[in-house]
Amino acid sequence: MTNPAMVSGADLPAVLYRGGRLYCPAQPGATALLVRDGRIAWLGVDADAPRADVVVELDRAVVTPAFVDAHVHVTDTGLVSGGLDLSAVRSPQELLDRVAGFAAGLPGDAVVLGHGWDESTWERAVPPDAGQLSSAAGGRRVYLSQASMHSALVSQALLAAVPTAPTTEADVLAAGGVSGWVRADAHHAVRAVAFGALGAVQRAGAQRAALESAARAGIAAVHECGGPVISSEADFAGVLAMSGDGLPEVYGYWGELMGVARARELGAVGAGGDLFVDGAFGSGTAYVSRPYVDRDGCGRCFLTADQVAAHLVECVRSGVQGGFHAIGDAALSVVADGFAAAARQVGVERLRAGRHRVEHVELPDRRVVAAFVEFGVVASVQPAFDRLWGGDGQMYAARLGVERALASNPFAVLHGVGVPLAFGSDSPVTPLDPWGAVRAAAAHFNPASRLAVRSAFAAHTRGGWRALPPGVVDASREGVLALGAAATFAVWSAPAGVSPQGLPVVLADDPAVWGPADPTPLPRCLRTVSRGREIFVAAEQVAVGAG
Repeated sequence: MTNPAMVSGADLPAVLYRGGRLYCPAQPGATALLVRDGRIAWLGVDADAPRADVVVELDRAVVTPAFVDAHVHVTDTGLVSGGLDLSAVRSPQELLDRVAGFAAGLPGDAVVLGHGWDESTWERAVPPDAGQLSSAAGGRRVYLSQASMHSALVSQALLAAVPTAPTTEADVLAAGGVSGWVRADAHHAVRAVAFGALGAVQRAGAQRAALESAARAGIAAVHECGGPVISSEADFAGVLAMSGDGLPEVYGYWGELMGVARARELGAVGAGGDLFVDGAFGSGTAYVSRPYVDRDGCGRCFLTADQVAAHLVECVRSGVQGGFHAIGDAALSVVADGFAAAARQVGVERLRAGRHRVEHVELPDRRVVAAFVEFGVVASVQPAFDRLWGGDGQMYAARLGVERALASNPFAVLHGVGVPLAFGSDSPVTPLDPWGAVRAAAAHFNPASRLAVRSAFAAHTRGGWRALPPGVVDASREGVLALGAAATFAVWSAPAGVSPQGLPVVLADDPAVWGPADPTPLPRCLRTVSRGREIFVAAEQVAVGAG
């Protein structure tokens, strides 16, 4: 099966890109490449370059394979980029002020959509209640997702519009007695109502804006994670329809339990992604084996091991890649048990052949890691989680304690035993910032979890292609600069220079400054090319003449 949205490059002129510094380990001296019919037709030095229809002067810029973001929410990302971004808010009053200012410019029947608040960064970590939000928004419906996207603040008007009001109220109270802060099932119900109010034009505009942002970041493909809880069928289909239309390619995952047939009908490449086994640390809903430090309980588990196994067996028998969202150690244990049960029904080799995947994988223990190795599971992970919330003194330590915070996101452990890694952002939970993710993986708060920059880069390029189901693309020809490979690459300004391996420098030489405060400037994207088609060109870049 190939992606029906992939566009042939046969109608394109032959383009020579020359005068660059190519990240091409098999041909380290290469400075130029020729693109013909959507593939790399020649690699070498400028002096040996063949003639072409168009010549692009790279002026010593760095050329690398383009990035793949293996976990995004396209519509949410677009809404945040053009809407109410609350990531910089540092107090309840500041949040109310931002809501009031944003709502004032909206029609009276509009829904105020915002994202990114994180009460763990506030001196007084008690968000406004539903009544205060209603007052600030002039009586409008308000939905403000927390940074993790697994809980939200909502106004009285929005709560009143949710059909499952009794369940909603129960889950509001379960969220610490803060009226208007919803999580778990209540959050899912409220989110559906809030996003159901979006018009088709607004939704499409947000989707296009998000994909354009991805292209500007050097991202040529994204994995959209949708499902009946996190999005809608119309939203999901709309994102997939934009794939490759002068934008990054979109590969969709539909997260519905036993929903293989529906995933296929919608054009998804896999029946997984945000199929929730648990929630998130930020909302206190990730399922952990030991209670949270700052609240009662161990989070929420939404699926049993038997349900995980049944979904995997359906995927195997239908020839579809499956997957799950699992963050806490207890949730990951449920997933591991489900894989083992599925293997007993269909056999280990058939299960491994599906290259099934798990999203996030933040707190795996040794047994879980061993199960991933045994069953060939791909770990789709987000390095920015550690950068934003890991280590001592940040949100994970407040929720879990320092020991578990430092044990989270063990990239080096997974990589070291052969678990395939695919990096993503979970945007808008964290930004579309692939070089930032590479740096975050290499500068993990726990030195034992750090990856080499080259390994981190591979996880964010080739790793994203290899995380797709078998047969969707020829993974051997994706994510590399090589003769015959897909002409999918990005051109970068590298202000900090180039490493001996040929990659832009993203970390200071002194390990003492590694981490969120590292001052090393990150590369800036000048061009993004997808199968020979330029989907982003910076204003200062000009194609020069004929060959």
